[in-house]
This record gives sequence, structure tokens and C-alpha cells, in this order.
Amino acid sequence: MPKYLLQIVETESAYTEAGEAEFAESMANHQAFAQEVAEAGATLLGGEALQPTPTATYLRGTRTADVHVVDNPLPEIKEVVGGYYLIEAADDAQALEVAKRCPAPYGYIEMRPIWEFGG
Repeated sequence: MPKYLLQIVETESAYTEAGEAEFAESMANHQAFAQEVAEAGATLLGGEALQPTPTATYLRGTRTADVHVVDNPLPEIKEVVGGYYLIEAADDAQALEVAKRCPAPYGYIEMRPIWEFGG
């Protein structure tokens, strides 16, 4: 079955501005999502929430002698990847139905098929 990455792209500051009840509701929606994936006949292979962008390290020139850490290359960006789910679905249509249920109260979901290489 094909695999899909569901990237949760949101306004990061919305979580710090949200109240405790709103945050708890969002977390409950993520818990429910795991069950909804199974009910849709797809498989949840993994997923994680990412720490806020100030904790990120940005590297340029990887795999070269000039690899170095740089400041945030996109300081004006308003929405960032805050987490992801990796799912397995029968096809694009099933994956889309699953993605429609993925919580992203402060942004959107980017659904992207995983490139499967032979080997």
C-alpha cells in the first residue's frame, strides 16, 4: 500500500496564545484522529509533534567541508511544520479522506505521497 506524509502546517504562536482548554481540545482531536485512521481502513505508521522553531538548528553546506549553522533562513514565515503523521492508505482517494480528518486548527495539512524506490 502507498504511504503518505501528512504535514501539519500551522501558525506556531496560536498555540501559545490559546487557552488551556483549547490546547486540551486540540490534543484530544489528535488522539481521536489515530482511531479515525483505523476506522477509515488506513494505517497510522507514525507521527510526532515538533518542538517550537526557536529550538531548531539550520545547516547549510551539508556533506561538504563547509557545513555550517545559520540563522533561521525564513524568519518572516508565519506558518511552520509543527508535526506530522505517516500513514499507509490504499490509494490517493483514501489518503485524502484520512487527511481531511487530521487536526490543524491553526493552519492546514499538506498531504504528500512518499516516493517508493525499488530495491
